[in-house]
Amino acid sequence: MTLTGSGSAYDPPADATARRAGAPGPARTRVHGPERRLDRRVALVTGASSGIGAATARRFAMDGWQLLLSGRDRYRLERTAAGTSAVVLPADLAAPDGPRLLARSALHTTGRVDVLVAGAGIRWTGPFAAMPHTDIDRVLTLDLNATLHLVREVLPTMIAAGRGRVVLLGAVAGAGQEAVHSAAKAGLAAFAGALREELRGTGVGVTYVVPGPVDTESRTHRSGPLTPGHVAATIFDAVRRHRDEAHLAPPPEGRARALKPGLYRRLRDRRG
Repeated sequence: MTLTGSGSAYDPPADATARRAGAPGPARTRVHGPERRLDRRVALVTGASSGIGAATARRFAMDGWQLLLSGRDRYRLERTAAGTSAVVLPADLAAPDGPRLLARSALHTTGRVDVLVAGAGIRWTGPFAAMPHTDIDRVLTLDLNATLHLVREVLPTMIAAGRGRVVLLGAVAGAGQEAVHSAAKAGLAAFAGALREELRGTGVGVTYVVPGPVDTESRTHRSGPLTPGHVAATIFDAVRRHRDEAHLAPPPEGRARALKPGLYRRLRDRRG
């Protein structure tokens, strides 16, 4: 039974705990590589310390985007940012004021966010009947609540500008031993669809990306056939093409999931 992160773990480091005892303030920033240019498109990527978030940041950097990278681990964020003009914005999104402080720091740094890739998350692996109540709250806090709050903080500036895109990361539904993580991702799927309808005509889009099993640090119980780079490429392509949804699952699993859910579950269980 494990609680693992996807670019951002839940339990705050000692220095974050100490800071929380005082008055909250915006995250400290550090610029890497070439001088940042505010005439470029701006992407805020959360969970950028590792895994899908880090790979997504590098893919956007390849296309010349100005990056704002957030996660809890400053050292790993700086490794992601190395060689780019990315601005590092460490943040604990699970903290009550974490999403607001991150949004404030991001908008103070660049004045706008053209694309938000909400990649931060954690997952608890094990039977639900044995899951501590505190871990239920932790997973829902970061995987669902914090994402909604961050979108709420960034969205008004996108609407005012008449452009922008929110990218939400989902997961293949019904994964065994990950009931709460699956519930949180199902909530994001419903949120993405409803928000997309609400934003029609504003110039702001919502993209929901659903990867199949991915080989990342957070999947300690099993590996997947997809790499973070595969998912990052799909995210970038979906943003470039203004796509509402992108499903990334290896055949025949991807087709079975969409057309025959019962067959999909049998294939998934057989593979383990």
